[in-house]
Amino acid sequence: MDFEFTEEEQAFREEVEKFALSEMPPEVEERTYLWPGGYGTLPIFEKEFEEFCRNFLLKLGKRGWLSLGWPERYGGVNSIIKQTIVDDVLSYHRAPFGSAATFIVAPTLIRFGSDEMKDKWMPGIISGTTSFWLGYSEPDVGSDLSSVKTTAVKDGNEYVINGQKIWSSGAHVTDCCWLLAKTDDTSKHKGMSLFIVDNNTPGITIRPITNIAGVDSFNEVFFDDVRVPEKNLVGEENKGFYYVMSALEHERIKIGFGTFRRILDELTQYVKEKKKTSGNTREYEEARNIVASMAIEVEILKGFFWRTVWMMDNGFPINVEASALKLFCSELGVSLSNAAVDILGLYGQLDKGSKWTQFGGRAGIGYLDSISGPIGAGSSEIQRVLIATSGLGLPRR
Repeated sequence: MDFEFTEEEQAFREEVEKFALSEMPPEVEERTYLWPGGYGTLPIFEKEFEEFCRNFLLKLGKRGWLSLGWPERYGGVNSIIKQTIVDDVLSYHRAPFGSAATFIVAPTLIRFGSDEMKDKWMPGIISGTTSFWLGYSEPDVGSDLSSVKTTAVKDGNEYVINGQKIWSSGAHVTDCCWLLAKTDDTSKHKGMSLFIVDNNTPGITIRPITNIAGVDSFNEVFFDDVRVPEKNLVGEENKGFYYVMSALEHERIKIGFGTFRRILDELTQYVKEKKKTSGNTREYEEARNIVASMAIEVEILKGFFWRTVWMMDNGFPINVEASALKLFCSELGVSLSNAAVDILGLYGQLDKGSKWTQFGGRAGIGYLDSISGPIGAGSSEIQRVLIATSGLGLPRR
């Protein structure tokens, strides 16, 4: 079985690598907290890197690298493989490689949005000038999105929105909300709709929440009589739940595989240096065994990852594969964080402000952030249910 890239794909990968080396400052690459599989340590959430991230995405937009997987009409070349090469290479260098706008919003608009909506919103997404946060979760609603309580009531040619969203990653550093709201109280799955809501619309209050890793990544967002034009309804009314479910497949392959490779490489190098400087043979052997185990896990993830990407690129359904990939990568992020703090010992608890810090303080922060992986974008429990029922044909009860 041939897992190699074509000559064209390999040449493109080398082009992306050269770009990353020239455009990603070493101080950013070394200082950002970004941890594989987590949701709370993206570079744009750190104030010192926010402006850099915005400008970097603009550079990707100018090169057409935010839209490679889309049809030519929307600035793409219909290559999920090439888009994923960009994601893989840039994530290895801890660089921004996209956002909810490119992972979720654009694929949904292309498939379900009106021509008017595409003409209005796609150019900003393609160029990297328009960003989105996901208005899904609520205080009492997480995995069961069919139970959202935020309402959107039709009033003439507008919808009036009332409710609250929670977690809401990046709401404080983005432009618009991709909002799921209830439009029909008589139905559950068939009673929700998707809207695009500008963050500057009167009646919206955004309050950042500092996460367990000390980063302002989450938010609680309140909607009080927020008026949204009817033209901001995505697709058809009461079809929002199904649009969200279709978009989750796109989100679940955006794992930043390069970050896993990078942490493994750094742990391996650290253990090599430890062998040279430490006289404790037993300690070295324990660290070596941990790294060997992690290398196997990363190689398994590689197979999951590129197989799923290839299937998507060739038009195969990936609902089960996307769940398996998301489940495995989330839990591997936790395993890598455990491995890092085990190998580093007390050094793993130091933040990047200490001169004795290893890995830029990522080990301790990653240990805290990694627990978000098995929860965000569908919990590990939900992924197992989907794999069991849709993949293995097992009954739900």
